[in-house]
Amino acid sequence: MAKKFILTILGFISLGLGAVGVALPVLPTTPFVIFAAVCFSAGNPRFSKWLANNRVFGPYITNYRTKQGISIWHKIASIAFLWTGLVISMIVVHTILIYVVLGVIGVGVTIHILMIKTKIKER
Repeated sequence: MAKKFILTILGFISLGLGAVGVALPVLPTTPFVIFAAVCFSAGNPRFSKWLANNRVFGPYITNYRTKQGISIWHKIASIAFLWTGLVISMIVVHTILIYVVLGVIGVGVTIHILMIKTKIKER
């Protein structure tokens, strides 16, 4: 019983971090949402089903489980949003160390996004 409770709590923490990652480009959304799905599937089937059917987070899980990938437009939007947020952060903070850290993070996340399989729409 304690294991299921801990997994459910970890699932919500991970999902919360994933939700923050939607608006904060330095924090990746997908790994946190997938980890939440794993925690919920082992800890609380009701929350697992809720997350899989959620209109915001459900597609992350479905695309991951089926290995379908993401559309080219989602890739473009993700990279554009990422770099917009990073550049704004760099302008606001205006420190060389932050430029380097955010630049490295940006390049890494961009490479990760580009390496994800591109989902081809079915006709």
